[in-house]
Amino acid sequence: MRKHIIAAIQAHAAAEYPKECCGLLVAVGRAQKYFPCRNIATEPKEEFRLDPEDYAAAEDIGEVMAIVHSHPDATSRPSPHDLAMCEATALPWHILSWPEGDLRSITPTGSVPLLKRPFVHGAWDCWQVCADWYQREWGLEFEAFQRTDGWWESAENASLYEANYEAAGFVRVDRRQRGDMIVMQVGRTVHPNHAGIYLGTDPALPGEESGTFGPGPFLLHHLYGRPSEIIVYGGPWHDRTRLILRHQSAKSAK
Repeated sequence: MRKHIIAAIQAHAAAEYPKECCGLLVAVGRAQKYFPCRNIATEPKEEFRLDPEDYAAAEDIGEVMAIVHSHPDATSRPSPHDLAMCEATALPWHILSWPEGDLRSITPTGSVPLLKRPFVHGAWDCWQVCADWYQREWGLEFEAFQRTDGWWESAENASLYEANYEAAGFVRVDRRQRGDMIVMQVGRTVHPNHAGIYLGTDPALPGEESGTFGPGPFLLHHLYGRPSEIIVYGGPWHDRTRLILRHQSAKSAK
């Protein structure tokens, strides 16, 4: 990264301190420039949310090459959220610790393991591990459903699984088979708020060691606050089940 770009990022971090600054690295012709953006997060000292209007304005002047933000009074080490969103945006991320001044870059790998990923709601969560399984196993692609933390706690909010499963190509069934999505209600909540992939008696995931043994049946899921994992589906998990959903392509995917 060129010195004048680093200097511009540092100046922005200093101006926004103790809040996180955020911006974009933009290619304008053969040159690159730093495009500062507004952080519209509710807690800007703890996180950033880049203003969509600023992102659109940056795209009007050139090609967005990377996302930049600062870590006030912290190291440049990426958080689980940083790693998840780097993958989600498919762009490099540059992280500046401020006022320390260390700059670190991370790049998307393009392939995140299904197991042991940290929980980041909206990026690496129960729906995303299901969507990623379908993409890898059956080649299915789903739209990027926007979801806010705690949507399941109020009757005023839409019940996201119940409201969207038909449009996403799922139908409700009564008997389980491998590849079905199990939708559950975990905790004291208004709406079903958790989902996993029913694996039947075969917990194998190509290229990954599940460390799971026994007769099953098994469930791939990602519980709030825990790494993604494979568990035995039964007992309390069976009792929490509210929907069994099968994608319409299931027969051809077998």
